[in-house]
Amino acid sequence: MKKRTIIGNSLPNIPWQDRPEGNGDIVWRHSTNPVIDRNPLPKVARIFNSAVAPYGDKFVGAFRVEYTNGKPHLHIGFSENGYEWDINPERIDWKDEAGNSYQPNYAYDPRLVKVEDAYYIIWCTDFYGASIGLGMTKDFKTFTRLENAFIPFNRNGVLFPRKVNDKYFMLSRPSDSGHTPFGDIFLSESPDMIHWGRHRRVMAKGGSGWWQSVKIGGGPAPIETTEGWLLFYHGVTGTCNGFVYSMGAALLDINEPSKVLYRTEDYILTPEKPYETTGFVDNVVFPCAALTDADTGRITIYYGAADTFTAVAYTQVDELLEYMKNNSELVDGDGETGR
Repeated sequence: MKKRTIIGNSLPNIPWQDRPEGNGDIVWRHSTNPVIDRNPLPKVARIFNSAVAPYGDKFVGAFRVEYTNGKPHLHIGFSENGYEWDINPERIDWKDEAGNSYQPNYAYDPRLVKVEDAYYIIWCTDFYGASIGLGMTKDFKTFTRLENAFIPFNRNGVLFPRKVNDKYFMLSRPSDSGHTPFGDIFLSESPDMIHWGRHRRVMAKGGSGWWQSVKIGGGPAPIETTEGWLLFYHGVTGTCNGFVYSMGAALLDINEPSKVLYRTEDYILTPEKPYETTGFVDNVVFPCAALTDADTGRITIYYGAADTFTAVAYTQVDELLEYMKNNSELVDGDGETGR
């Protein structure tokens, strides 16, 4: 019997493909990627950088839907198998806590996580510049937009799936009004999802390699394991042809998540396939969601490809953790409490 490294629920219907014969990669791709192609809906050019979660015996997603006018908004979708999606043609209708309309000017790169009895959506919104939008739903029919968590400029808000030391925790990547000349991951905590503080730096860009030399940002909600919080993240490098986005992984201390225990020295997935290297923005692998099955240790990762497609990849938690321990490089500041 495989040991239960993931602390969480069973998900016997997790979308899954075994590693192809002869493939030695720690993360391997779905054989028929992308799972969402170009022009998936009328007046929709692309769906990518989106998040999914289990919902009953099916799956639900918050999708970055980019219209043919170039503007992005969030739509909800449902799936029986995690691959084929029925996406609502209308964007999320956000209301504030008093029931008044509270629609964002734009919305992109959502994360979706269940905390206690509600599902929270975190996205990049327009709050006098790029900042973090936060909202919740219990039924995916009505949606309540909460107070803005942070002032601009900020992106890549990632909420933990449970309280730590009786506080809610959120990762973010403070930025600027452009495309970020700096880019470290920070951690903030809150007693009530309204007041956020006690900010700590978690991870810095850099390392001996170049794949995460420009900036980094959190991906799916951290996965609780017996070894710590497993975090997938993106790292960005600059080339003569522009940015390249790859995926890495880190392990954070279970009780002090600003402390990094291990961090992959090399990327674990980088743009190589045509749907990752060629699109609206070339050379992008951008993880936003992960499904897990505690019984088998399976992890299914959803990622945006080339700012055009939605794709899927797979890994096994025990193999990944072992790989991380044997191929780890902490950047200056990682492994401290971040003060």
